[in-house]
Amino acid sequence: MNLYRIIATILLMVPAICLAIDLQPNDIVAPLPGKSHAMISYVNAEGGTYYRNGSAVSSRPFGSPDVGIQTAIARLSTSYSITDLPAISYLQLPYGTMKPAGSLASSPASTGIGDLTFATAIWPYADREKRKYFGIAGYLSAPTGSYNSQQAFNLGENRYRSDIQMGYQQPIIGNLDGMVAVDTMWFGGNSQCAAACLSASNTSLNQKPLTTTQLGPIYKINQTYTLGAAYFYVAGGATTIGNTYQNNVVNTQRFLLSALAYYPFGRISLQYGRDTEIKNGFVETRRLAIRYTTEF
Repeated sequence: MNLYRIIATILLMVPAICLAIDLQPNDIVAPLPGKSHAMISYVNAEGGTYYRNGSAVSSRPFGSPDVGIQTAIARLSTSYSITDLPAISYLQLPYGTMKPAGSLASSPASTGIGDLTFATAIWPYADREKRKYFGIAGYLSAPTGSYNSQQAFNLGENRYRSDIQMGYQQPIIGNLDGMVAVDTMWFGGNSQCAAACLSASNTSLNQKPLTTTQLGPIYKINQTYTLGAAYFYVAGGATTIGNTYQNNVVNTQRFLLSALAYYPFGRISLQYGRDTEIKNGFVETRRLAIRYTTEF
């Protein structure tokens, strides 16, 4: 298989992976109804060495790749009840820059608006006294972001994405809780894939579902501070360009550490993580997120 076609396929998958449904500590805790919040996030991620079937690739153009992504994300949410069941909905819109460097420096960067996401979650089971929660969420992303079929790097994906996620959280001992969540993401087709698919004219890109499992502990230090850690396993997501299957199944393990602080003026959270094992694609060497949430 042509190496340039391989790299193009992986680059097309970067936005979807970077915008995976990563939960913050206590996101599975059912919200109180009648609340509205605004959240602004800054996410900085960097990808490095390219892997093919579990082995690092050093041949051109993979010698020293570097893909940097900086994104500001605005989210507005409101909570309510559906037949006495807690629920929440939000709209989310990113704006950022995706910049290739190193051996990929000849490719142009992409700056602009990302794809708009609408999400709704409902809690069929929520026992606040016992701190046990089970929630189900649905996500839909529309192709509203910046996209140029003549560029390999784009913040927008020019396709719809949908996701169904289920999460459960309960106490382990004292102030220590445990959480587990599983989601599957489905991708619409992109019929305008040219440069990223190494085609002189537009061709089609299709992708199989991508499933993510995340689990870990959440420790409440006091009323102000909470810590969390999560392990992620991501699998699936192989792509087809035109009628050619790319044989590039995602099989990635990573971690994410979180710290939350609740103040009278709002909530501040810090998150840091990276990939620990990867089968196909660019290894994510750093993910840093800073979020501020306030009620209005």
